[in-house]
Amino acid sequence: MWKIALCQLDITFGDPDANFKRVRQALSEAAEKGASVAVLPEMWNTGYALSELESLADKHGERTKKFLSEMAAEHKLTIIGGSVSAKIDGKFSNIMYAFDEHGDFLSSYKKVHLFKLMEEHLFLEAGNDTNLFILGERKAAGFICYDLRFPEWFRHHAARGAEVLFVAAEWPAVRIDAWKKLAVARAIENQAFIVAVNRVGKDPKNVFGGHSLVVNPHGEILFEADDTEGNFYVSIDPSEVKQVRSEIPVLDDRRPELY
Repeated sequence: MWKIALCQLDITFGDPDANFKRVRQALSEAAEKGASVAVLPEMWNTGYALSELESLADKHGERTKKFLSEMAAEHKLTIIGGSVSAKIDGKFSNIMYAFDEHGDFLSSYKKVHLFKLMEEHLFLEAGNDTNLFILGERKAAGFICYDLRFPEWFRHHAARGAEVLFVAAEWPAVRIDAWKKLAVARAIENQAFIVAVNRVGKDPKNVFGGHSLVVNPHGEILFEADDTEGNFYVSIDPSEVKQVRSEIPVLDDRRPELY
């Protein structure tokens, strides 16, 4: 069993120091509550202060990687690090880092699908790589917010064995119903667990909806948060995925040569 901490945070716009402090508190609490995996929301270091990234973005992601690695090792906690704004090779990215319970690096992932409604495409470089990694003996994958609207991207990872699909987001409250329905759809069609963590609070342009949730491979919502800040805890058994996939072998029955 994995005990997962959904760290549903309010992010202080344009203030990395305040946000690192908030995340430190959330991860420390997750460890105290016995979580084995903690998941953070999207762009938690700066929020969507995109026009200020030159002064705010984490240079080469070094501060974030050092911080998450140290927190993971100190607390024996696997951390799916949501995402942060980082400046890498002269360009800005919305990037996810993950570390295992020893503090060892698991993966990094630049957001593939940039969200034009929040002007990401004007400031950020899109990624081009998958985000598969191993947790224990299980394959997992990580995604960022707008990715949730692209079923083919989730299927790409599930077809390569991913059983637990993590989503970090800053999803606006006005579209929170879509957030929930898309998470359920991605779980059903891929016969996988969806662990989706959204932020709460607001920035100068948006109000964010929270409602972080965990969905099982049958599409049943095991837990759904409200729109308040806090850590929420859910236990899952990733071994259930194998059983579900054997009952209805959707992934085996695909016709990828046609689509």
